[in-house]
This record gives sequence, structure tokens and C-alpha cells, in this order.
Amino acid sequence: MHAITIPEPGGPEALVWAEVPDPVPGEGEVLVEVTASAVNRADIMQRQGYYDPPPGAPAYPGLECAGRIAALGPGVSDWNVGDEVCALLGGGGYAEKVAVPAGQLLPLPGGIGVKEAAALPEVVCTVWSNVFMVAHLRPGETLLVHGGSSGIGTMAIQLAKALGARVAVTAGTKEKLERCAELGADILINYREQDFVAEIKEATGGAGADVILDNMGAKYLDRNVQALAVNGRLAIIGMQGGTKGELNIGALLAKRGAVSATSLRARPAQEKAAIVAAVREHVWPLFADGHLRPVVDREMPMREAAAAHRVVEESGHIGKVLLVTA
Repeated sequence: MHAITIPEPGGPEALVWAEVPDPVPGEGEVLVEVTASAVNRADIMQRQGYYDPPPGAPAYPGLECAGRIAALGPGVSDWNVGDEVCALLGGGGYAEKVAVPAGQLLPLPGGIGVKEAAALPEVVCTVWSNVFMVAHLRPGETLLVHGGSSGIGTMAIQLAKALGARVAVTAGTKEKLERCAELGADILINYREQDFVAEIKEATGGAGADVILDNMGAKYLDRNVQALAVNGRLAIIGMQGGTKGELNIGALLAKRGAVSATSLRARPAQEKAAIVAAVREHVWPLFADGHLRPVVDREMPMREAAAAHRVVEESGHIGKVLLVTA
């Protein structure tokens, strides 16, 4: 088969479409013929040499895919050859085939085609596990999403609104904020021109956000704590703004606040399977009902992954950039 390889870390040109050995599904795995994958920030970090795959994962980038089951490994009985699926991966999505633990497979949600479904596993599992399983966002509460026009952001807006929350977002352009509003965002904050702490306080009558989903890390840490409501929960899922920040424990104590930081890729298989099962139970029906939809900026040939990485690094996209094999 062919896959995107990284002979040496570097810029987008480090991504090389090459012939590699076919994967073989092991115990409890299935082999998926990949129709499409999607670009995530973690892929860019891996390309740059900062985010190695977890032990046992394929060396190729790609944290999600969609396609058809080509073969079943030993011990798999709940799936059939030919089933259309999407999958959460530890790596290997930028390839024509990938072996996937059966617990990380999902059927295509109702009304969603196989290409579009590649935009879903990583973002849905990230949002559900952090915003709902860890931070316990409840109906009527306010969620602040940094990077509202990203793949994570566009899904967080829709899912929080579908489950009865009020949603605030930050984004850097008028166009991106308008798209967030179309998806249901109630409070629009241009981080280039406005102070998100002041804006969220004003919009909530001084209370602040009950839950904050943050992809920036260190750069926003202090201001995120300021923006929290009493009993607020800050969920950190990225470090685009650095890895080391100063946490004002006094301010956090005064708000009886909580800070969590999680990553999805390196979790044990059983934890990923539990998240995938929860997504299938709680989130997948919302696609069939029309409450949720994937937001896809563009499709590009997988062999042109370098160009797709440039698109994502320039941050001009809205939603997900897909890589298709055909």
C-alpha cells in the first residue's frame, strides 16, 4: 500500500507519499481500507518531530479515518467485511489501509457519507470526553470555546447547543465568527480586537463561563481562570500557546474552580473504547436527528498532504481539511 511517511522531521515538505508494507490486523483488530482521513494539529506536531506515536501505533500520521472493513483479525465478531466505518486512531490514518482496534470503530452516523465521516472521530471524541465526561457541562450553563472555527470548535458549538448549553467562542476574523454563529454560537469574541475575559463577563452578567475548552495552554492560563464562573471547569486540550504558564491558585480557590488537561492519542485502548462507546450512545443519534453535521473546509488528495498541512498551518480554514485516497 501507499502511506504518508516522515523520513526526517521538518516542514510540510517532510511528508512523503511512499510504498510501505500492508498492515495485518492482530487480535481484536480490523483492517480498514481508508477512503479519507483528516488533518489535525497533532499531525503537524508529529511531522515537526514533537509528538511521536504511542507504542504500538503506526508510524504514519493520521488520528482518524473512514472507509470499509477489508478483513477481521482474530477475536472480532461484532463487525463484518464490507461494513462502512469511521475510526479513532493512534496513528496511521494517512494511508490506504490501517489496522484498528475494534473498540475504536464507529458505524457511519445517519445521513453522513463515508468521506465526511472522516472528519468526525477525533473531534467528537475529544469534545465529548472533555466537555461532558470530564467537565460535565450541563443544560443552561455557558461554554467558552477557544478557536471556535476549528474542527474541535465547530463540533463543540453544535454539540453543546444540541444539549442545551449557551456557547461563547473566540476566533480571529469576522468570517470565522459568522460561521460560528451559523452553527449556533451565542457570544462572538474576536480575540484580535477584544479581551475575552471582559466580553464573557459582560455577556454573563459578571458570572463568567461555567466550562472553558482551551487549545492554547500556557498563553491563556491566567486569563482563563479569570474568565471562569464560580465552580467553573477549565479543560485544556492543546498547547498552541506554550507549555509552561503560571497558575494563580488563590484565584482558582476563590472560584472553587477545576483545571483538567487531557490528551486522547496516548490513552490506553480500553479508555479509548469507553469514549467511543459513549459517543456512539450519546452523540451518534444527534446526527440522525439533524442536530449535528461535520464541517468540512475542503477535500484534498492524500498524496498532497504537504499542501493540506500548509492550509491548516495558515489557519485560514473553517472546520476540517480532509485527505482522500481516491
